[in-house]
Amino acid sequence: MRILLVEDNSDLSAAIATSLARDGYVVTAAHDGVQALDRLVEHDFDVVILDRDLPRMSGDSVCREIRSSGQGVPVIMLTALTTVRDRVAGLDLGADDYLTKPFAYEELAARVRALTRRGASPVADEMTIGELTVDRARNSVTYEGRRVRLSPKEFAVIEALVRAEGRHLTVERLLDVAWDAPDDISRSVVKVTMHSLRRKLAPNLIVHDPGFGYRLEAS
Repeated sequence: MRILLVEDNSDLSAAIATSLARDGYVVTAAHDGVQALDRLVEHDFDVVILDRDLPRMSGDSVCREIRSSGQGVPVIMLTALTTVRDRVAGLDLGADDYLTKPFAYEELAARVRALTRRGASPVADEMTIGELTVDRARNSVTYEGRRVRLSPKEFAVIEALVRAEGRHLTVERLLDVAWDAPDDISRSVVKVTMHSLRRKLAPNLIVHDPGFGYRLEAS
């Protein structure tokens, strides 16, 4: 997932970007409204996190430009303006969500996850990488021509890895994908699940790269 973070406070921007990157997102930073619009021309983004109070061009104007251009990218507005009237104004400009400062990163991350789920592109029922096939319609997995019986959590994890197409998924991202309450679950469950998947599928199919996460090594 690629996120455009538009925030003129350099310390806050760096803190948010670091946390998002740790959670597996690709973050592009912009520090004023004009730069934000330039970035939107250069890349496609899955979410825009947009401060309202920006130099050169306000966040409100950026949001108007995004919507007037027909872009449907989800926008989360960040602002120190906290009244109901302010929130309504931000949403009426075309923002999909609104978060007031100060805020906890955990809440921002949850709102990003909610918007990416809502705006996710349709996924094919059957996905294949190398000798591994995941059939979402039948909740089945086939490896090297043999049907493999997986638990619901194992199926959710292997589906996420197939959808990532060889890119890394962090432990945090996997917890969010496969478990209903990741904040209440030990990170060790991911390690246990990976051990079980390697045993059922192939020892070298799932690779763990420390500092990056897990990925499929499919031939």
